[in-house]
Amino acid sequence: MGSYFTKKFEGSVSLLSWAYNEEVLIASFLERAVSLMEANIRDWEIVIVNDGSTDRTPEIIARYADREPRIRLINHDKNLNVGWACRTAVANAEKKYLFWETVDWSYDLKNIRIFLELLKHFNVVQGIRPTPIRLLSYIPVIRSIYRVKTRSDNVKSALVSLTNYYHLRLLYGVPFHDFQNVTFYPTKLAQSIDLTATSAFVNPELLIKSFHKGATFIEVPIRFIKRSAGQAKGIKPRALWNAFKDVWLNWFRWGLALRIKKIDQGNSQIARVYRQSGFGGEIAQLIEPLLAEFNR
Repeated sequence: MGSYFTKKFEGSVSLLSWAYNEEVLIASFLERAVSLMEANIRDWEIVIVNDGSTDRTPEIIARYADREPRIRLINHDKNLNVGWACRTAVANAEKKYLFWETVDWSYDLKNIRIFLELLKHFNVVQGIRPTPIRLLSYIPVIRSIYRVKTRSDNVKSALVSLTNYYHLRLLYGVPFHDFQNVTFYPTKLAQSIDLTATSAFVNPELLIKSFHKGATFIEVPIRFIKRSAGQAKGIKPRALWNAFKDVWLNWFRWGLALRIKKIDQGNSQIARVYRQSGFGGEIAQLIEPLLAEFNR
């Protein structure tokens, strides 16, 4: 791999997260997050938004923040849901790069050191769920069947996720292989985007608008990890309805215009790890271990 992996990432990084009534998981999340950041990054912070929790979540975060000043707690007076919580976290990030992780640690970040290094070559590093055989990634139906099995806590969640994915691809036309995963951004880019989403659509909105700004992307394998405790809130009827409304309202507000005009889209590129052709030198060396994620 290169000698730079024997030392910590030199750029500064903000890890973002948000929590609503997660007292069962929040302590283990913070311990895991601090360990991840300290092991891999020289200059870091954790920005966590307490989204109006009514349990002990803010108390637990505040206790950890007292011991570790690089944990920054931001409180919402009432529950505003994931879209506003994400927007608050992005707006308050202070380091050069940012990414997020869920409180239930839904995404495998064992390769974070590689993902951060790829930010030297691409504007945005986007996680996607890997498929078991690289060539199957080219076949949407087979890729989708595999995703139903592995991408979520249960079949219901997986079907909701897949419906949302194809809904976004059909309406907005951007060729990403995942919209709801971990994404690594330059903080200036993320904060320059005028966000209007108030639901879980905020994540796709950042991707879509970055794409139309002409950003370059690389899709990397980041596996889904099933929730071990607490309660998932993203598939509750109210959350699903809010996301559905958000997708359509924003399509009428700006999505359709971007798709028709293809504003700056010609400058955007999406590199894919499982498509090896075109990679050379340092990038080829970086993605070599990631290919194993698609092929095992």
